[in-house]
Amino acid sequence: MRLAMRGPRNIRLRGPQNLRLRGPQSIRWRLTLLYSGLFVAAGAVLLALTYALVADRGDQIAVSRPDVPSGDLGAGAPAVEGYVREQLAVQRSDQLHQLFVESGVALGVMAVASLALGWLVAGRVLAPLRTMTATARRISADDLHRRLAVAGPDDELKDLADTFDDLLARLEGAFEAQRRFVANASHELRTPLTLQQAIVDVALADPDADVAALRSACLRVRAAGQEQERLIEALLTLARSQRGVRERECVDLAALVRELLPDGGSGPRVSAELMPAPLLGDPQLIGRLVSNLAENAVRHNLPEGEGGWVTVWTGVVEGRASLRVANSGPVVPGDQIGALFEPFRRLGAERVRSREGAGLGLSIVAAIAAAHGGVVEARARVEGGLWVEVVFPPPPPLPVPSLGAAPPLKISPSGV
Repeated sequence: MRLAMRGPRNIRLRGPQNLRLRGPQSIRWRLTLLYSGLFVAAGAVLLALTYALVADRGDQIAVSRPDVPSGDLGAGAPAVEGYVREQLAVQRSDQLHQLFVESGVALGVMAVASLALGWLVAGRVLAPLRTMTATARRISADDLHRRLAVAGPDDELKDLADTFDDLLARLEGAFEAQRRFVANASHELRTPLTLQQAIVDVALADPDADVAALRSACLRVRAAGQEQERLIEALLTLARSQRGVRERECVDLAALVRELLPDGGSGPRVSAELMPAPLLGDPQLIGRLVSNLAENAVRHNLPEGEGGWVTVWTGVVEGRASLRVANSGPVVPGDQIGALFEPFRRLGAERVRSREGAGLGLSIVAAIAAAHGGVVEARARVEGGLWVEVVFPPPPPLPVPSLGAAPPLKISPSGV
């Protein structure tokens, strides 16, 4: 049982220094002012156009002079016409002024109304964001299984929420993998330390221990220390490969395999078909990948004298450097292939230390391939053993920095 202890570092103080005021800097206020500003600008343009049209229409009004008889009755017609025109101009000016004032008042009233409507509309638009923010604040490292799960139309906000949920899923997987790795690493490192302490305690508890017994105890302690050193070196290699590759050189897989391939000896028969396979990468990491695949194929094979074999092939497939390693051996269940590429996972008894290795070989292979942008494909052979292929990306014209997202490990449980 694991108890989640929340100490003082998890307490959130909401004092004056942590108080967040939602003033004019908030996005809701900015949206409100934006909506209102656009409405006032559009209203002002509309009123200006209306005022201009009315003023232009008034300028076209003319007073037609009626036909009047000559003589004394027609002598005062020009004065009457001028008076009428003057009165019409005054009336038109008053109407335009009244239209201007009333339009300005109406625009001011609608501007105030647009502030209220803009505030409400902005609140409705930002409601999903407030929900997402509140949910995200409640999510911590202990409950990464929670999701935003925003419902509604498939718009930009829902796309943002789904992207955040995908990020949480990846973080949850990374945290779980890290917890398992730390637990397994502590178990693996504790085993040789416990063995060393037991050997020393037994030697010290024997009062009649002679030089030969003490020498034997020292040799066993030294062997346990070497085993621990190999484990730490494997952990460092795994961490280095997961960090990515910064500097790359031209590497030929065929040359590396020819240099590192085991001769077989009294073990399984080793055969190789090596064709040039150039790529850009870290020679040390690529060499470790080749060594791990070859050693894994030799170690997990048929017992001596039963006709075990290992085949290695290098070449170029569709412009991509490829390395294939196949071996005989025990039958591997298809549903356990993926587990073999996880740290400290072994076929059969899990987390049981033996002379079969620390369980980091294939996980280092997967990490090195991913750091170089490659893909690892593994298949279980029906007759027993594994078929593993590592395909690297084609070399670019110029060296490039380490790739960002690593491609996923491709696992195929089907037999060959």
